Amino acid sequence: MKHAALISMGLLFFATPAFAEENAAPQRREDVEQRRQELVPYNSAQALETFSKTVHGGVLHVVAKADNPEQVELIQSHLKKMAEEFRKGDFSSTMRMHGPDMPGLQQLKTAPADDIRYEYKPLPNGAQIHFSTEYPQYVQALHEWLDAQAKDHGNAQVPGHTEHHSGMSE
Repeated sequence: MKHAALISMGLLFFATPAFAEENAAPQRREDVEQRRQELVPYNSAQALETFSKTVHGGVLHVVAKADNPEQVELIQSHLKKMAEEFRKGDFSSTMRMHGPDMPGLQQLKTAPADDIRYEYKPLPNGAQIHFSTEYPQYVQALHEWLDAQAKDHGNAQVPGHTEHHSGMSE
């Protein structure tokens, strides 16, 4: 009997991450996509987004699908603005897109300014924001928030991107 319980617990433990990465209901994804088109300056159909979790937080990574300098510039300006807003505790654009009950959002909004780092980095084909903290409660909030983003938007595979995040060593 003990073995069956242990096996059941093990299956539950290993199956739980799979549930976190399921996509949102089709209607919710459509609603979020419509709001995204209103809120972001770049063409989301011409961009790939990834939401990667790391040991200390995670990374939002947005790149243009094709060589398109205008798209790259729009992506970079948008992510730079987002990082600046996040540093001030302003998650209003995220809240408008995903709703006030988005997992992890409330904790991120109320975190003291220096407890989470939001590091913007331009890339040749887009940009990224690296989120990091030493505080477990904010790591958890970031992971929940990134999972919710991936669920609502999908989580594209960007060539060459996952290799440096796959070990969750950052």
